Amino acid sequence: MKQSGHDAIARQADEHLVTHRVELPKKVVEHPFQQVAKRLSIALFLLVATALIVYADREGYNDNSDGSVDFLDAFYYATVTLSTTGYGDITPVSDGARLTNILVVTPLRVFFLIVLVGTTLEVLTERTREEWRLNRWRSTLRDHTVVIGFGTKGRSAIQTVCATGLKKEQVVVVDPSGKAIEAASSEGYVGVVGDATRSEVLKRAEVHKARQIIIATQRDDTAVLVTLTARQLNRGAKIVAAVREEENAPLLKQSGADAVITSASAAGRLLGLSVLSPAAGMVMEDLIQQGSGLDMTERPVIKAEVGKSPRDTDDLVVSVVRGHRVLGYDDPAIGTLQLTDRLITIVRVSPGSQVAPDTRPLPQ
Repeated sequence: MKQSGHDAIARQADEHLVTHRVELPKKVVEHPFQQVAKRLSIALFLLVATALIVYADREGYNDNSDGSVDFLDAFYYATVTLSTTGYGDITPVSDGARLTNILVVTPLRVFFLIVLVGTTLEVLTERTREEWRLNRWRSTLRDHTVVIGFGTKGRSAIQTVCATGLKKEQVVVVDPSGKAIEAASSEGYVGVVGDATRSEVLKRAEVHKARQIIIATQRDDTAVLVTLTARQLNRGAKIVAAVREEENAPLLKQSGADAVITSASAAGRLLGLSVLSPAAGMVMEDLIQQGSGLDMTERPVIKAEVGKSPRDTDDLVVSVVRGHRVLGYDDPAIGTLQLTDRLITIVRVSPGSQVAPDTRPLPQ
């Protein structure tokens, strides 16, 4: 947990360089060059169509220079008409030509101008639209999940909670890296760029309204500071944090974390188990991996299971959650299952399927 003076100064400098912003998921749009090419193609099509219409009815137009309208004159008239320049040297004189200008050329002129100024209008309205989306997001966001850190641990945690039915719109990612937030946004999550140890950054993520907070930072000291700040802003949220060193786990719990996962120790135990029993190591690795094979899940007891032993249920029960206690499946204190109990079971999940979400409140 000790940090050199040089690291501390560098970290403070980085904090001042970070731009705090909220980045909502963006829709997939075309490349700017593709958009420009498409608009130019439409404009060219309108120009050619107008010129052909004028040329087809050239007898109804008068050119002040020679009195007749040829193919070049038709394109010239289409150009100055669609651009609203209108020099007046070529004019419609017949009733048919004037009616065509009213019903056909004028709408084409309006459409032509809309195509040309469309890009400018889009740029001018983009900021207003984003502000509206951001305000709407803030007003509707409730009981969401905030994930601090979008590295390997953060991504895996998000995939796990989303596999239980949590919508991507209910996940907010906080990370100091702009590239990480861009990646999160491209996957459909709301992202906040900034240092999560600062309360104003967590407030942008609406931490005070969150139901769950997952802290997956790269440094243990950062995890402690984030936990302290998050717990101060939200007293009722469930906070789960990851640390590298097991000796820092008690400090995380003292800071307000409900559960602490020690990544280094967990990896070491899995390595040791794989050496002693490769088959057991494969089973444990299967349990850790999300989305296929074996998964561990928590669910409520159903009425048909009330009064039975954990061994008599259809699922493989590992533990029973009763009140604030977690009891092993063979604990004599369990007796028979009660309707208020929750079961921690091992189930088989096929690829592409997801565990059914459970809306019952978790025990505090």
